[in-house]
Amino acid sequence: MPQGRGEIRARLEAHGIRPTKKLGQNFLADPNLVDRIVRTAAIGAGDQVIEVGAGTGTLTKALADAGARVVAFEIDRRLEPVLREALIGTDVDLRIGDITKVDLAAELGSGSWVMAANLPYNVGTPLLLDALRFVPSIERFVVMVQREVADRLTAIPGGRVYGLPSIVVALNAVARVAFTVPPEVFFPAPDIESAVVELVRRPAPPAAERAIELATVAFQQRRKMLRRSLVGALADPEAALAAAAIPATARPEDTDVAAFVRLAEVTP
Repeated sequence: MPQGRGEIRARLEAHGIRPTKKLGQNFLADPNLVDRIVRTAAIGAGDQVIEVGAGTGTLTKALADAGARVVAFEIDRRLEPVLREALIGTDVDLRIGDITKVDLAAELGSGSWVMAANLPYNVGTPLLLDALRFVPSIERFVVMVQREVADRLTAIPGGRVYGLPSIVVALNAVARVAFTVPPEVFFPAPDIESAVVELVRRPAPPAAERAIELATVAFQQRRKMLRRSLVGALADPEAALAAAAIPATARPEDTDVAAFVRLAEVTP
């Protein structure tokens, strides 16, 4: 049975640990929610799962109990004894350290992986986007993030939250918001709503990285027309836009991922 709020509080207090905002620590404290994440991720016997931010081990153990081989990362060394206790009897490969310092593609090697995690708020977005771009062995992601981050990841052109994260996701995956999560299922409770996002990898087009490079420049001035925001990134922005069949008056926030790919394909 996954840990509830009382058990998490007791485990932390027994080791003199107080959650810190610096590390984005809001621990899952609702057994039903933990089970729902495992079901959404469709984890079963023989699956390989990477978890980022193991916390007190409640999701970690549930993933292992579902039959998965779990590699769990946790940056906070204070939590190691809490995790060791929670994971007694499981075959979890627990890594205490900063995952952002790890060559994850090399660590995971070949085979198919799923990322299932309550991502720490402070590193969740860049870590997820980097994994999409550079760790192809992770084929599915079922991750908890801030609701506003979930909206950015799954946004379509024309809205205020559409931006570079939306482009990276659309180039590499099919994404959806699986369900929203209220603050009270965490300990301590954050001030914001969260959401579980599911991303299923799909092959990125050959020009994906060039498209991301151009979108990065464009969204630095999201309200300017592309013909102006891309000055410096392109020798002749207006000619490039015409070649890519993009209107000269287009702005980044209204330009879909296919257009950025076409622009990448016609420019060196």
